[in-house]
Amino acid sequence: MKTEHILIIRFSALGDVAMTVPVVYSLAKQYPNVRITMLSKPFARPLFENLAPNVGFMEADLANEYHGLKGLNALYRRLTAKNFTAIADLHNVIRSDYLRMRFNFDRYRVAHLDKHRLQRRQLVSYNNKVLEPIPSAFDNYAKVFEQLGYPVHLEFTSLLTPEQAGLSQLPEGYNIKKPFQQWIGIAPFAAHRGKAYSLAQMEKVVAELTRRHPSCRIFLFGGGNNEKQQLDDLVSRHSNCVNASAALGGMMKELVLMSHLDVMISMDSANMHLASLVATPVVSVWGATHPYAGFMGWGQSEDNAVQADLPCRPCSIYGNKVCRRGDYACLTGIQPLDIVEKVDRILK
Repeated sequence: MKTEHILIIRFSALGDVAMTVPVVYSLAKQYPNVRITMLSKPFARPLFENLAPNVGFMEADLANEYHGLKGLNALYRRLTAKNFTAIADLHNVIRSDYLRMRFNFDRYRVAHLDKHRLQRRQLVSYNNKVLEPIPSAFDNYAKVFEQLGYPVHLEFTSLLTPEQAGLSQLPEGYNIKKPFQQWIGIAPFAAHRGKAYSLAQMEKVVAELTRRHPSCRIFLFGGGNNEKQQLDDLVSRHSNCVNASAALGGMMKELVLMSHLDVMISMDSANMHLASLVATPVVSVWGATHPYAGFMGWGQSEDNAVQADLPCRPCSIYGNKVCRRGDYACLTGIQPLDIVEKVDRILK
C-alpha cells in the first residue's frame, strides 16, 4: 500500500498562510505516520520547515516559474511525481481550483475549503446586514481534513520551542530583556486602506504608552521601503522606539522577538497572526473588517479587539473596498486611548 501522503495547497498572503499553521501542526501530531507536504509561496517556508517531523514544504513561484495555464500544468506534473494520496485545497481560488480539477480527473481523494460565501455577503451587506460570526478559518481548514478522513482536534501553543525562542539568537540590543521592563510591539500597517490605522494617531498611542510606562521598549514592525522610512521617522522622535524589522531582517528573528513581547498592537494583518503563532497577546485594531469574518488570530480574545460600533461595519471581508461614507469612520473613530486602555489591561 502507498504511504499516506497529504498535499495541502494554500497560495495567499502571509496572514492567511500563517492561519494554517495551528491546523497543520495538529494534523501532523495526531497522524504521525502520515506524510504532509505544504504547497505555498516561497515566503512561507520558515513557518513549516521545522513544524513537525512529518511535515515538508514545497514552494511554487506562481508569478514566474509556474505562471499561467502552462505553468500550472508544469506544476501539476511535478506534484503527481510525489505520490500523494489525498489533496487538501485550503484556498479555493482559480489556480487551486484548476489543480484540484486535474487531481479529480485523475481520481485522487480531494477536498476543498468552504468559504461560506453567502454568510460573508450577509455579514458585509450594506442593507439587511446579518451581524453573526462565521466559522473561523481554523475550523474551516480542519473541516477539509475531516472530509478527507482525518478529523483533527486543534491543539497548538507556539511555533517556537523554548530553545528556538532564545533571545541569544538576536543581535545586540535585542538579546537582553531587563526585569520588569515592558516590551510592546506595534505593527501599524496593513495591505489595504480599510484596515490601516493612521500612523499619526498611532504615534499618540506611543506617546501615551511611554508616559504611563516610562521604562518600556517599543518595537516597530513593518516591511517595505516606504514603511521603513515611516518607522524610522517615528523612531527619530521617540527614544524608546526601535525599528525591529529593519534591524532583524528576517521572519524567524522577528518571531523570536515577538515571543518575548508582553503585548503586540496590530491591525487585522499578518503581524497579528505571526504574534499569535508565538502565543503573544495581541491588541488588534479593526476597521472595515470584523472578527466575525473568522480571521481573529489563533488563541486571541475578541475582548482585546478595538473596534468602532458603526452600522456599516463590516463592509469588507478583506478591507479592500473603498469606504462608502468616504471618511473611514471605522478607523478615525478609534481614539488612541481606546488602544492604550486595552494594552494596559493586558500589562496589568
